[in-house]
Amino acid sequence: MLLRVRVTLPDRPGTLGQVARTLGVAGADIVQVVVLERLGGRAVDDFTVVWPGASRVDRLCAGLGAIPGVRVNGMWRAIGAPNGGGQDAELLAQIAANPADGLATLVDAVPGLLAADWAAAAVVPADWAARTGMGAGTVRGSGAPAVAYASWRAPSPLQLPEVTPLRARSLNGPAGTHYAVAPFGRAGLVLMLARVDGDGLSAAGFHVTEVDRIAQLVRAAATILGDRLDLVSAPPVPLDPAADEPAPVTSPVAVPATTAATASTSGPTAAAPATGPAGAPGMTVAMTSGAAVAPVRPSALGPTAGRLPAIMTRHG
Repeated sequence: MLLRVRVTLPDRPGTLGQVARTLGVAGADIVQVVVLERLGGRAVDDFTVVWPGASRVDRLCAGLGAIPGVRVNGMWRAIGAPNGGGQDAELLAQIAANPADGLATLVDAVPGLLAADWAAAAVVPADWAARTGMGAGTVRGSGAPAVAYASWRAPSPLQLPEVTPLRARSLNGPAGTHYAVAPFGRAGLVLMLARVDGDGLSAAGFHVTEVDRIAQLVRAAATILGDRLDLVSAPPVPLDPAADEPAPVTSPVAVPATTAATASTSGPTAAAPATGPAGAPGMTVAMTSGAAVAPVRPSALGPTAGRLPAIMTRHG
């Protein structure tokens, strides 16, 4: 299996060689080394290694910890192949070639680029600044975002932490989960990445250089996708006044009359006329119960809007 090993070590000649030798003696085959930071006589390096699945990682940790001045910051499974040069540019080229699926392409690709477990595009409630605390994990009373699209490894149901104010940053969540957040700068949309402790391993949080890389990808993708991002929305879950708990929502998904009259979703479906802000003639609305589905505003379907983006909500 592929492991990502993050160590802090003295920035002096010979120390990196000691770490490499220790990894080799323990049975790890180094396939990539990334220097994340060099500051004040210390360096932070990420090693991607091929590790025998039957071997215990505690032997590896003990060997690295025995090197004077070396500290292991984290060790976790790496998703996908090691990063080579130009992968960020290749991802942006794919988004530009097919902008209709651009957001889904970005969300599905970034976990492999950043050695994360999963990613999600989420929408922060527009009135987050006016809300007052009502307990962590609730939609009303916090800046907790609603999921618009999630990568295939994301847990279900997906509960996201509060991410306001909207700025690129890293944060730690409960149960050994580490997040990185970067805003698109449109419609309250943010990209969230997560690393999760598991299999007896402790993942490292997102380094500032990794957060900067995520922010650059998001800014570039936002420039490419432009107004398409304004079509992405995930309404907050209303609270049941009697139980003071989130109640099931019914989310409209507008579809052109020239295509299928109803959207293919899980749960019972019934078609009903749409009543958009401008009448939106020739539209139908598929009402779905259960999981929220991102609605598309009818006003965005004018003759100059082009093909609708294939933005979807993935569960599991």
